[in-house]
Amino acid sequence: MGIYAYMVQTEVDVSTGLPGFEMVGYLAGEVKEAKERVRVALKNVGIEIPPMRITVNLSPADKRKDGTGFDLPIAVGILGALNRIPIGEWGDTLFIGELGLNGEIKAVRGILPILQEAKRKGFRRCIVPSGNAKEGGVVLGMKVVGVEHISTLLEYLRAPWAKRDALIPPTMLSAEQILQEQNKELLELDFEDILGQFAVKRGAEIAAAGFHNLLILGPPGTGKTMIGKRMPSILPPMSLEESLEVSNIYSAQGLLGPSKVLVATRPFISPHHTISYQALIGGGRIPKPGAISLAHRGVLFLDEFSEFPKPILELLRQPLEDKKVTLSRAYGSYTYPSDFILIAAMNPCPCGYYPDINRCSCTETEVRRYLSRISGPILDRIDLCVEAPAIPLDALSQMSKGESSRQIRERVMQARQMQLERFAGTNYQFNSQIASKDIKRFCSLSLADETMLATLLQKQGASARTYHRVLKVARTIADLNGREQIEKGDLLEALSFRVGEEKYWKGLA
Repeated sequence: MGIYAYMVQTEVDVSTGLPGFEMVGYLAGEVKEAKERVRVALKNVGIEIPPMRITVNLSPADKRKDGTGFDLPIAVGILGALNRIPIGEWGDTLFIGELGLNGEIKAVRGILPILQEAKRKGFRRCIVPSGNAKEGGVVLGMKVVGVEHISTLLEYLRAPWAKRDALIPPTMLSAEQILQEQNKELLELDFEDILGQFAVKRGAEIAAAGFHNLLILGPPGTGKTMIGKRMPSILPPMSLEESLEVSNIYSAQGLLGPSKVLVATRPFISPHHTISYQALIGGGRIPKPGAISLAHRGVLFLDEFSEFPKPILELLRQPLEDKKVTLSRAYGSYTYPSDFILIAAMNPCPCGYYPDINRCSCTETEVRRYLSRISGPILDRIDLCVEAPAIPLDALSQMSKGESSRQIRERVMQARQMQLERFAGTNYQFNSQIASKDIKRFCSLSLADETMLATLLQKQGASARTYHRVLKVARTIADLNGREQIEKGDLLEALSFRVGEEKYWKGLA
């Protein structure tokens, strides 16, 4: 159901009487069609189903069954009922797979969350299509047997226990090793390609270290998109827990396979501004995860931020605050995680050159209308707002390469380690996740600094949410500086990343 799995028991009864093949249990169309696939597949491997009454029940009967993964357990149930295979020794084994008419066992979606749920329920062996074997093999403690054809499965089921593992060796992979190998891979895009823009790169570093949202404003051609696309190169590597969490989403979408068995690097999703509601948030009769869930634990990069329709952007309010999205349908409610870094890039006006009066051709009304596409509640959920000014060509030609992504990532990793130690025993992983009730515990200030921050934000008319976000950004800056205590300089730097908002939105109000 969505990205979560529940166990279904396939019950088969074969009896004398009027021949027929009935299936019950609140079934979707593709599940009802399984009886024809199973009947023909068994015929084509030499097993004729006698003219008897066959009844198949998929339990629990009050939950709707979707997908084609029920073909294989139905076939195995019929074979057991016809005494073609031993049936008393498979109590801890899960069967799943789609059957082709020639007996081929085809891959299905969602193997990873299904096997994780099966492990929690006490299953120790799983028979899956060979195309899903590697994906399922990362589940520790589960023997995953990949089969390509039903004739191979019959041979396996009829063999003595001692010979089965030799006949089809179980697929068991090390998720930790996959993570380590993929994290060693060098990314093609590197921060050293960006000349100048030190303030923007500093903002990106802070965003990566604390998992903060970032808005970059500036005229065309100043490197906003380049910086956004290079964010994955400085993000801390995913932990095994995070990787499995993200991989469950991709598995449910059918985006994993033999060549990609685990999402080992942080996702980077960059949708076009013409994206639909369903594609962004998720949707459908049984809602599938949208772009914000595919970006979970990674980056959602919205280039040309102001070109997205305002109703689309307003949909981000709740996910940005709650780190999840809940979609309600007639069949139930589905909750998908959506804890991502929002990196947005936009021009400050329709022509792109405001406030340069020598190049900007927009009226003040046009600029105000353009900026008003980004509402106050959305801005309030963005921690860092930084300008990317145009760099003169003569200065650009004299600049040398900047810091590499590897150098920036080392500092990010040090800050990440401080957060791991600080949040040990809590549900937090990054500074951006600190709830308001724990702000004083993790972002304590001296009395003088607290008074200064309250005075400055009060003059700006900032909300309580803004106050907390400034504190969390300052907490990350202190971590990057290797300090446990937040100091005045950290607060002032955090406040400097709200100057862009004051200049463009409140300055034109």
